[in-house]
Amino acid sequence: MATWVGTNSFEDNRFKTISDFKQCMRRGGEVQFEWKGVMYCCFGCISSTADTAPKMVICQAGSVEVNTRTEKWCDTADEILEYMVGEDRLRDVITKVKVWERTI
Repeated sequence: MATWVGTNSFEDNRFKTISDFKQCMRRGGEVQFEWKGVMYCCFGCISSTADTAPKMVICQAGSVEVNTRTEKWCDTADEILEYMVGEDRLRDVITKVKVWERTI
């Protein structure tokens, strides 16, 4: 017997509050979202190298070069929310972005 696992709608994936986003990041969530036609991704609680403490990271999605050029490593979700997505601060638009994929 096969099990079908459905996908969430954009409304299901949407962050309803800033606290919702912060909790997702603190728990190690992975998010891919779009704002004004540009894709971004962020990850909570990962390490840049094996011997470093976990941090959070956000960047514009794309090639390795694009990711590296636009990445910002942060200690807290509040720092991630200060990232500029285009001309907007993420904190100001997190409840309006189109979330394509989201864990936690």
